[in-house]
Amino acid sequence: MREAWAPLRETIDRALDASLRGDTATPPLILEAVRYAVLGPGKRLRPILLLASGEAAGGRREDLLPAACAVEMIHAFSLVHDDLPALDDDDLRRGRPTLHVKFDEAIAILAGDALLNLAFEILAAEPPAPGRAALKLEALTTIARAVGLAGMIGGQVLDLEFEGVAATKEDLERIHRMKTGCLITASCVAGGILGGADRPALDALERYGRALGLAFQITDDILDVEGSAAQIGKSPGKDAASSKATFPSLHGLEASRRMAAEQIAAAVAAVSIFGARGDLLAGIARSIADRRS
Repeated sequence: MREAWAPLRETIDRALDASLRGDTATPPLILEAVRYAVLGPGKRLRPILLLASGEAAGGRREDLLPAACAVEMIHAFSLVHDDLPALDDDDLRRGRPTLHVKFDEAIAILAGDALLNLAFEILAAEPPAPGRAALKLEALTTIARAVGLAGMIGGQVLDLEFEGVAATKEDLERIHRMKTGCLITASCVAGGILGGADRPALDALERYGRALGLAFQITDDILDVEGSAAQIGKSPGKDAASSKATFPSLHGLEASRRMAAEQIAAAVAAVSIFGARGDLLAGIARSIADRRS
């Protein structure tokens, strides 16, 4: 299925490169750092989901592409900060040295800050068509909530609080629906908003995103146990070393695989509302079961 993503990924990469050129006022060091953080190898899952969701709703790719770039910048910001010594203290990301290792900790913090700010600048300004202002505001608000206190940032805080602490099934799902799932879901819903989706279609995209986000995190936890650094592009075994709550540690590997499969099936069912226009979204969900990175 990933072959079907390739044209979208190439389109996104070109747009990201164009968005990260800076200007004469930009210090070269920070520009080099943000480009390193964003333009390295990556799945581009979140921007692809935004494009696929928007197009499933009938939107035009050129209207969706700026927001797709923005969500990838937000994702890159989260990875840069997550890898810092104060958080996961990781040396490897996407098969390369993490940003604070490649540059230094101060530049990594500032690069993450710059990417988050640039993402919201793009969401507010692009595309500049006045007739799309209300849709852009709704999509921007959706993404901002997903990143904030009750979303990705809040989930990261809960993840820290539960290091070395026994977590229930409900605790674990709450952590990962916030830390990982919120931005994945928001990418789908924001794409639908910008594509002109009606309320039933937006509800379907939200159900899809929630199921996909949880399936993605479960398989990520499994790969942390079973994968190698070469396969997953980051250091395996970090969760166990940090005594973090994970799906395999709480449920075991086989039960975790079954849970992932249930969520994938739910995601596929949710986008059946779109008929053939939802085929890419369904294919993305099915591909989660075969993740090797």
